[in-house]
Amino acid sequence: MWLRCTSRRLLTSLRAPRQTRVNHASSWSSSVAAAVPEAAGFAGVTDRATLQDFSLAHGDRFWDAMARNRLTWTSAYSAVQDCDLRRGKVKWFVGGKLNVSVNCLDRHVLTCPDKVALIWERDEPGSQVKVTYRELLEMTCRLGNLLRRRGVKKGDCVTIYMPPCPLAVASMLACARIGAAHNVVFAGFSSDALAERIRDADSSTVITVNQGVRGGKTTDLKKTVDAAVDTCPNVRQVFVAMRTETPVAMSNRDVAMEEEMMQEDVVCEPAVMDSEDVLFMLYTSGSTGKPKGLVHTQAGYLLYASLTHKYVFDYHDGDVFGCVADIGWITGHSYCVYGPLANGGTTVVFESTPIYPNPGRYWEMVERLQINQFYGAPTAIRLLLKYGDQWVHKYDRSSLKTLGSVGEPINTEAWEWYHRVVGDGRCPIVDTWWQTETGGICIAPRPSDPDAEIVPGMAMRPFFGIKPVLLDNEGKELTSKSASGALCLARPWPGMARSIHNDHQRFIETYCQPFPGYFFTGDGANRTEEGHYQITGRLDDVINVSGHRIGTAEIEDVVNHCSAVAESAVIGYTHDIKGEGVYAFVVLKKDADITVAELRQQLKDRVSKSIAKYACPDVIQVAQRLPKTRSGKIMRRVLRKVVEKDLNSLGDLSTLDDPGAVQEIIQGHQALCNKPPVS
Repeated sequence: MWLRCTSRRLLTSLRAPRQTRVNHASSWSSSVAAAVPEAAGFAGVTDRATLQDFSLAHGDRFWDAMARNRLTWTSAYSAVQDCDLRRGKVKWFVGGKLNVSVNCLDRHVLTCPDKVALIWERDEPGSQVKVTYRELLEMTCRLGNLLRRRGVKKGDCVTIYMPPCPLAVASMLACARIGAAHNVVFAGFSSDALAERIRDADSSTVITVNQGVRGGKTTDLKKTVDAAVDTCPNVRQVFVAMRTETPVAMSNRDVAMEEEMMQEDVVCEPAVMDSEDVLFMLYTSGSTGKPKGLVHTQAGYLLYASLTHKYVFDYHDGDVFGCVADIGWITGHSYCVYGPLANGGTTVVFESTPIYPNPGRYWEMVERLQINQFYGAPTAIRLLLKYGDQWVHKYDRSSLKTLGSVGEPINTEAWEWYHRVVGDGRCPIVDTWWQTETGGICIAPRPSDPDAEIVPGMAMRPFFGIKPVLLDNEGKELTSKSASGALCLARPWPGMARSIHNDHQRFIETYCQPFPGYFFTGDGANRTEEGHYQITGRLDDVINVSGHRIGTAEIEDVVNHCSAVAESAVIGYTHDIKGEGVYAFVVLKKDADITVAELRQQLKDRVSKSIAKYACPDVIQVAQRLPKTRSGKIMRRVLRKVVEKDLNSLGDLSTLDDPGAVQEIIQGHQALCNKPPVS
């Protein structure tokens, strides 16, 4: 079976499906194109720095050239864009026709069929599986034909509940090939959470595996799916692949996926898709209300994922790109699957954890797979920092050229450790800011100038065609060089989400109405005199202490810089005098030798000096660990509920890496409440 195979070649011969390429006339200069292909033909553009200026001054010309140069079309588009942010109207490459799977697979098979497309880094180190472009196309075509034979049509939505693996990637691409949207649900969600997403997406087909394997443990994913679809009357079939040898009970609605795939042809005619047809939906939690099914479409999303993957990480042909995000999140979509494959790259699909079987897992993998770009989350970096430098120094990391950070602002201490220890002081760190809503990276240190200065802990510079602005509470644009405000984007871009599934009005109210004419990101940011951007965190993660607004991420950065602290999470809580107080959850390093009183004094001194006295934590709770999702995001919402003693509305905790961490936090908070306050 494809998922269990570790050594033999996965697949055999392939007859390349037919494709049509639209030839566009090009006046691009070969000399400029050799260094910066997208810049050639633009008057006055000689490098990536001037290309950034051109992309803002001549937006339609810029994106037209990008789309013509980087994508394979079956029919040309009639207009570059038709957008109006005030009305929530976003359309790119109007009337253009293409197929995303052709752009990710077929065109590369024609030129380099035996190039490795995926390296599946399985849970057990050293058991990786390499899949070539030829093999991945065959897998995709067989599955596409199977889906068609079983009644999946263009316009349907298929829910995918799978761990990171080649068949999960092929499932996404097979949907794209036949014109069905995919709805990848993180394979850590509970059956209730999965069912909610299946029902909202109106999926009649689900794809899953018998079991997931992670950190040396197995999870019965098929049982979760069974419990979910029992409450989803619209589901008529569940495709089941075998990740392990453990048999599972199969009902009349279940399909033995791999056995059925082997009966299918290796040629699957790709559907011709409009540029604005839905490619996928991806559900993300809002601060309130049910999860939002954000809708991304075909051409614009693929172009933006391709372009950002190439230039933010300085990816070159032959590099091995190591993004360790799960495919259930937007990072996995854009930088494990679509961006690297659109560029004909080699991408790592990571199944395990950063500390299995030991805290050297990432760096052993870097040595073994010769990874050139490594892209991970700050919370994982902080976790590994706790274990010391020896686990990094044990392995050869000389293949690394770029280190990336994603998911939340990275604190200064973690940034410096990442740069100094992991990267040996020679690898640039790209601290990327973006969201599920943006589809791809919008702000990063080096999207334009590969030699530009990088400031620790700052996202810094907008990507091509992106125009960030800061607005005050009245919606007025802050024009001074140094400013702080609500981060908005002043212009639409191809990779942005188009809507919320079945609720476009919610999309408008959430992103377009708060500041009419702008896309509201929900984040706050600082802008320096040099014009660099630093993300301060969600605006709903801003504490108002005695009339002073302060981002929790800003306090966390100072707290984490304390030598005894491994990581922290800061929240606001109701305070009788100040309105809101500052509550800090702190995880100490394993070798820390400090009392709570000493810790409190150190943090008070540091925060007072770095920010202000009003920002000092009123309460410090030392914890063994923080509640996190399996993608590494700290669940501050849960922490707030605990502090506010609202335990009846903690919500679904099945998405956490270890739900037991919440009970520890509750017990620690209750013990703290029974102690006299520390003066």
